[in-house]
Formats: sequence, C-alpha cells, structure tokens
Amino acid sequence: MLPAILYQSNHLLIIDKPSGLACHAGPRGGASVEDFFPQWRRGHDGPWLAHRLDADTAGCLAIARRKTTLVALQAAFAAHTVRKTYWAVVQGVPREPHGTISAPLRKQTTPSGWRMVVDPKGQPAISDWRVLAASNGRAVLELSPRTGRTHQLRVHCADMGYPIVGDPLYGKAAKGLCLLARRLVLPLDPMVSAVAAVPDTLRAALSGVDFDRLEPG
Repeated sequence: MLPAILYQSNHLLIIDKPSGLACHAGPRGGASVEDFFPQWRRGHDGPWLAHRLDADTAGCLAIARRKTTLVALQAAFAAHTVRKTYWAVVQGVPREPHGTISAPLRKQTTPSGWRMVVDPKGQPAISDWRVLAASNGRAVLELSPRTGRTHQLRVHCADMGYPIVGDPLYGKAAKGLCLLARRLVLPLDPMVSAVAAVPDTLRAALSGVDFDRLEPG
C-alpha cells in the first residue's frame, strides 16, 4: 500500500511512513520506502531519502525529488535547524512535567546482534521531553531530539526509567513500537511542515487518552 502523502511539491515529498516499513531494503531484502521511488520520481534521477526513521517508527519522513533540495536538507539536518517532534507512549509517568536528558551513546555489538548503549565515551546525544498526558500508569511524551543518534529516543526513554511501550530492544516487547514522528518542520524557503496521523498502536496503548485533543509541538 502506498504511504499517505502529507506534503507534495515538484521538489519534495513528506510521507506518513507506517510502522514496520523500512526506509531502505536491508541485506535480507523486504519491503521498503524505496520501493515507491519510481512512482515519486521527477526527472532522470532520484528521489532520495533526506533522513531516516527506524523501521518500527511511524510518521513524517522527508524525500527529496531534486538534488538541490537534497543538498539543502542535508545541510539543514547537519546544522540542527530541522525541527523534529516525536510522540511516544511510555511505561510509567515522570514526576516532573518536562526535562532534558543528555546521555552519550555508542553502538555495542555482540554475537546476538547490536544495540545502542549509554556510555560517557560515546557520541553526544541530547533529547528534550515533556508530558502531554497520562493514564493507567503510562504517559504520552513529546520528544524533541537535539541530536540525531541511532535509537536515541528509545535509549533515552529507557535510561530515564520510562521505556517506550512495545520496544523489544530497550523495554518490553508488545504489539508495535509506540513511537511516532509526529511533526516535521523544514527550514526551506518557504518553510515546510507536516503532521502525521496518530496510529492505532499508540491509541490502543493508552486508551484513556484522547490523542485528537493533544496539540503537536
């Protein structure tokens, strides 16, 4: 099924990537966002992923249709001028209404696979968070990463003691990772923004909360 398009121009697409769809095919193959590139192509080459989301993370994903747009977005991501806002349902409710976690991360590889771990010698990683709602021992957090490390939000939430519901690596596996790339704001001229729909996995994980009344940051 073709992912929903949240924003479209001759230069740029922002799609609502569903959970479970990888951005690009891995060594084992399988469906990926790149499978749809022929339908979205404008010109002789491209399009290109401007950034990436974990396969199990749903939400806003930017795809450049022109090389000039790709270069501009790569520069914006490198300069940390792209505004990314995530929503996550976590196990437990933080005592404070908001905060910042600064915990360097590094990749740890074992015979059974790899994961990211907090390590003072790792790459700097900073995430801002605030509580949007809480019910039945769980909370909806708005997460704003200042850096873009692999699995950053998943590790940071777990390190705070509030793992994301459905995270098999850093929490407890369940039906679907409850992490959504809710809003994406791109500093282009003119500025472009998009808001992704709240998937059923988040609604089911916290049925006592009306997600439609929560405002994206």
